[in-house]
Amino acid sequence: MPKAAVFTMKLEADLRAEFMAAAEASHRPASQVMRELMREFIRREQGRQEHGDFLQRKVAAARLSVHAGNGRSDAAVEADFAARRAGIADQA
Repeated sequence: MPKAAVFTMKLEADLRAEFMAAAEASHRPASQVMRELMREFIRREQGRQEHGDFLQRKVAAARLSVHAGNGRSDAAVEADFAARRAGIADQA
């Protein structure tokens, strides 16, 4: 991939020195390490966005289900699981 852009940033001198030393110790140019860090950051943020979108779709579907009368009350769910717990306790 051709490199046609320059990225300039300000940072503390000690952070730069430590980063440059770590990059040199790994036998890679600092620019290569920064590109890898940027790509990883982009992948992580895209994953978060995709997960957020997934959750929004799930919540929207659940709300539609509840509005359509398909939901159960907390009391009904609790009663169902109390009966399941009692059944398991009886088997033990």
